[in-house]
Amino acid sequence: MKTIKTTLLGGLFIFTPLAHADFVDDFNHSVAGWQSLTGDGEAQLTFIPMDGFARMQVDATKDQHNIYWTIIKRDVAPSLDMEKLKSPDYELRVEARVRASHAPRRVNFMINTQRTTDYHQHLREYDLDQTTDWQVISMTTRNLDAVPGDQVNVQLGVTDWGPSQYHLDVDYYRAEVVPVKNAKADLGEPLVYHPPIPALESFKQHLKVNQDTSINSAFPLVNFNNWTSDNARVFTVSAGQYPLLRWDLQSFRGQKAKGSGVLELTTQSLQKGGNYVAALGEDFGIEFDKVRVFEILAGDANWQQHNVTFQSFTQGKDLQAAINGQMIFDTEVAPAQGKTLVTIPRPVLQRLLDGTTRGLLLQPLGALEVSFYDSEHGDGSQAPKLHFSSAQ
Repeated sequence: MKTIKTTLLGGLFIFTPLAHADFVDDFNHSVAGWQSLTGDGEAQLTFIPMDGFARMQVDATKDQHNIYWTIIKRDVAPSLDMEKLKSPDYELRVEARVRASHAPRRVNFMINTQRTTDYHQHLREYDLDQTTDWQVISMTTRNLDAVPGDQVNVQLGVTDWGPSQYHLDVDYYRAEVVPVKNAKADLGEPLVYHPPIPALESFKQHLKVNQDTSINSAFPLVNFNNWTSDNARVFTVSAGQYPLLRWDLQSFRGQKAKGSGVLELTTQSLQKGGNYVAALGEDFGIEFDKVRVFEILAGDANWQQHNVTFQSFTQGKDLQAAINGQMIFDTEVAPAQGKTLVTIPRPVLQRLLDGTTRGLLLQPLGALEVSFYDSEHGDGSQAPKLHFSSAQ
């Protein structure tokens, strides 16, 4: 195993002292010791040694619902000073250098022991926004409960990237026990999984949607902007019918998103049901009866609610070509007249402000039908809103 990696970046050689870590794997023609695990769907994962790196090869072409997870996992406790790690003065820091086949996509780190019950406590996501260069991501635990005799399982995950074939290259993976006082800042902007929703008054901007309507894959030539429910103007999320949302953010070009934002939707009606748990099992079944929010990355950039159709929006291509195949968020829906609030992570919000992400698309996860008030209902006060803060 090499102790130092030499990397050419922009004409400069960068030396990474991997030998300083308690555990390090630079995948020098081997992936021995790592487990490859999958769940919640039909995706397949192969962890392959390459020339000086390893590849997580994911085949999700047979996955129906795009709620799969694929991970590599390893117990690194034998390489760690567990006496130090049990002290509150020390934490575990993991780091990997990765390169994605598709972007934007998120990956995640998770750390747990055989006694872990809260699997989200040491779970962080990382937004990878390009496919050309290697990116370093790292996570430092907070209050990790690990003592001598425990397993310390480190994981790297690819989840819900879409219904196709993908890969994530891993140049190295390292883990080290670090003193809390001297811990370095984590790299790659760790994102909390399902963070709490802040008070909407805490945001500077409260922007009403500019264009909103639905497209329907069963009727690709039909415009559905006149959709109603009980004489109320709405857009409906259901099988084959997908709302499109776009905001006028031209005046925010060049500004930097300050933290995450929130999408606000007001429910007009909600129909759902089905015993998914009995049919699919508890872990798989609990994923359903939600609405998925996706970034729009391509398709007709200037669609108008009064005449857009499925075919005109997708420009004759598969819908997957127009969106980020990995959802931003799967959200429970508030009952009628309630508010559904969805976190928009800071990297996604930044792409919205930059115009790289052209808007949002909603899809059902499960056999539910939900209608939200649109911008043309009543006085517009129940229209979708985007709450965020930004600065020059």
